Amino acid sequence: MIDYVKGRVAQIDADSVVIDVRDIGYRVFTPNPYAFARSEEAVTVYCHHHVREDAAQLFGFQTREEQALFRQLLEVSGIGPRVAVGILAGGRPEAVVAAIHREDLSFLTRLPGIGKKTAQRMILDLKDKLQLAVQTVELQWEAEASGGGTVADAAGSAWTEAREALAALGYTAAELDRAWAGMGGAELPGETVDALMKRALQQLFKG
Repeated sequence: MIDYVKGRVAQIDADSVVIDVRDIGYRVFTPNPYAFARSEEAVTVYCHHHVREDAAQLFGFQTREEQALFRQLLEVSGIGPRVAVGILAGGRPEAVVAAIHREDLSFLTRLPGIGKKTAQRMILDLKDKLQLAVQTVELQWEAEASGGGTVADAAGSAWTEAREALAALGYTAAELDRAWAGMGGAELPGETVDALMKRALQQLFKG
């Protein structure tokens, strides 16, 4: 089984990347292909090698946490690799895990390909199995309990305004959460709304 591939990003498509490993191109389906910026430097993609009768496919992720969550999602009846990739594209791993822990059907049913019955199975099958740092889950709960919605929303007022402005431009909550994570999850001292928006857009343009 292929656990990871390391090589140059040779091509980026809507749902996958091609990783050139010693002149062999591996097509890897991934939640956010544009997160793997095309460059000459080698990148590591953590993989799940999915084999069925008519195909052998690679699904890849930037982190071990995404890889682990993907594999645990596959244990839920009704969730195949394509749906699992869609779940990770629609929400950060810690947000998905937190939603399962607190049995948040509203959040889960907003994820691509997830209906109420599948969301209920996710909670039943995974609530006691998922591994996530307790502090991360607690931060998620505290942020949402205070009305922030996500950890990123619980940041300073400048980011709240910047986030609202970016949302008005059409960016999704998942995209903005990823941008915030890419910004280090913190505002710089004295940073203005405009400066935050520019930093966020840099992350969003990266994918």
